[in-house]
Amino acid sequence: MKGKHHIALGLITFLVYVFLIGPLVIIMAASFGEQNALVFPGQGFTFKWYAQVFQMNSFIKAALLSIEIAFAATAIALLLGVPAAYAINRYSFPGKGFVKTLFLSPVLIPCIVLGFIMLRYVVNQWNLSVIPSLLIGHTLLSIPYVMRVVTSSLANFDFSMEEAAGSLGAPKGYAFFHIVLPNIKSGIASACVMAVINSFNNVSLSTFLTAPGVNMLPIEIMGYVEYHFDPTIAALATVMMLVTLGVMLLIEKTLGLQTVV
Repeated sequence: MKGKHHIALGLITFLVYVFLIGPLVIIMAASFGEQNALVFPGQGFTFKWYAQVFQMNSFIKAALLSIEIAFAATAIALLLGVPAAYAINRYSFPGKGFVKTLFLSPVLIPCIVLGFIMLRYVVNQWNLSVIPSLLIGHTLLSIPYVMRVVTSSLANFDFSMEEAAGSLGAPKGYAFFHIVLPNIKSGIASACVMAVINSFNNVSLSTFLTAPGVNMLPIEIMGYVEYHFDPTIAALATVMMLVTLGVMLLIEKTLGLQTVV
């Protein structure tokens, strides 16, 4: 009976991996096909679709904008979210639950609703241009990820170390930057990765805040797929997957993300 449970568990695990990894393998395999249509399995082997990705100025321009917005929004989210997470974990004050809910609320609202609200009540009211609008919107998306991960890291931090530093004469600012932050660096790195990836891949919010000629990469991909069905998009998706995997492995080896709870 016990052996049957192990077999069933192994089969379920295998099916989950197939479900998760299978589509990625299909996309990667299709990106090397020589046909002008996206098919699997492809015939032949070529790198021309990868070359085409790096020759298309629209993709390069959109990718650079997406990277700039993602990193800038994540940086602002860190500046707002880390102190907020620290205050929530460190102190007790009236309205603590409300403050926590307020910082986490953007993730509870559907992105399409948040995009409409941004367009109707922020962009139009303040007459904002595309870049500031995208930056504000993506910062709102990034803050909940920073808050959740950093809050989890601080929940496991022993604040008595900070108090000991204070008893030895260390100012609160010095203790925060030299004791608290180094001990939660893995959590901050995890928050950065999650926020950047979420911002980079967002479609719903960005659709409301972009303008003709100024598009984020996911929207540029959608526009390309609408009129083309060649393996260029599969090649671009493969490049994005490999870059993401490389960044994750690099951060894991340097900062130890595997230790984050």
